[in-house]
Amino acid sequence: MGLKKKYLKNSIEAGTDEAGRGCLAGPVVAAAVILPEDFEHPLLNDSKQLTEKQRELLRPFIEENAIAYGVSYINELKIDEINILQASILAMHKAIEKLSVTPEHIIVDGNKFKPYKTIPYKTIVKGDSKYMSIAAASVLAKTYRDEFMQKIDLEFPAYYWKKNKGYPTKQHRNAIRESGVTPYHRKTFRLLPEQLKLNL
Repeated sequence: MGLKKKYLKNSIEAGTDEAGRGCLAGPVVAAAVILPEDFEHPLLNDSKQLTEKQRELLRPFIEENAIAYGVSYINELKIDEINILQASILAMHKAIEKLSVTPEHIIVDGNKFKPYKTIPYKTIVKGDSKYMSIAAASVLAKTYRDEFMQKIDLEFPAYYWKKNKGYPTKQHRNAIRESGVTPYHRKTFRLLPEQLKLNL
């Protein structure tokens, strides 16, 4: 299934998406991308369908060919302070802010967003598998976040972040049981299933 170019024809449209919302550790990362009308790449689809290798091939292509792009990180302290949904929206706002060209319209992956300045927007569920600019934003958000998690994996190798990227895998949860939490863990998240059990 081919991705659509734009939601609003003849407008400077930015697509935005985030990565890392369901993770137990690390930042939530968002990207915003404005693509030219003639943008095309055979691999570009919803980044969740792509392999890590394919995303890494796409990233430089998107960066070289986009009219503008921005990437932003909201760390675990801020996530704990304002909650993950607000942090995701804030990350998207900050990514849009970094665009060197001001969009006339914004399309957002998902169903939750807050107005950015006075720019009209449309939320699109599964937007990353429907529109090119959102798919491109999802590739950037994911690759930048994965890179960050690989870096902090060197500080805390016990948690296998280079492999699980902070998601709640069995391996990650076992490492939390054995080694406790790190400064990168989101303290307001339910890090372990047994956190809800009371030791009576």
